[in-house]
Amino acid sequence: MAEQAILAGQIKPSVVPPSSSFRLRSKSLNSVRLRRVFDLFDKNGDEYITVAELADALARLGLTTNPSELELTVSGFIQPGAIGLDFNDFQNLHRTLGDALFGPDPINPSENNTEEADMQEAFNVFDEDGDGFISAQELKTVLEKLGLGEGQSMDRVQLMICSVDKDSDGRVDFGEFKNMMKSIDVESS
Repeated sequence: MAEQAILAGQIKPSVVPPSSSFRLRSKSLNSVRLRRVFDLFDKNGDEYITVAELADALARLGLTTNPSELELTVSGFIQPGAIGLDFNDFQNLHRTLGDALFGPDPINPSENNTEEADMQEAFNVFDEDGDGFISAQELKTVLEKLGLGEGQSMDRVQLMICSVDKDSDGRVDFGEFKNMMKSIDVESS
């Protein structure tokens, strides 16, 4: 029912238009990254994302939602008797929202160009001032918004920057970011 309401356009997102990186074109990368998002949203680690946990996660990201609309949208994806979305339910919700917002997945997309665009979009999330670099302060701000403990310590954030900063300029450029992301994807596979 919720899926039909979304696809029929009855439920309109009340947030800023989503970025194209909402749906990554590489299915294996999408699954790994979506699992990471699921784990971040599942605050108590019970393998379910409740509507309250989802609302909290969206609020931490600065996205305001109408609680009753969120409940209506998500409830149709929760299996009978479950307390929230399990990972498969979350994937189905994500896929349905992606189709509703962007249309069906394109047939035979150019994987390399799409992956590059997805990485640029991810980089832009961290590069808040748009100068082409991720500073320690920018990384700290995003980690705090996501509720990650690493964002609490500037020393820890600077160590994270140093581990990726190959030219030792104290910031992460797009090339360094891409290398880091590719190493994470390889390690996660």
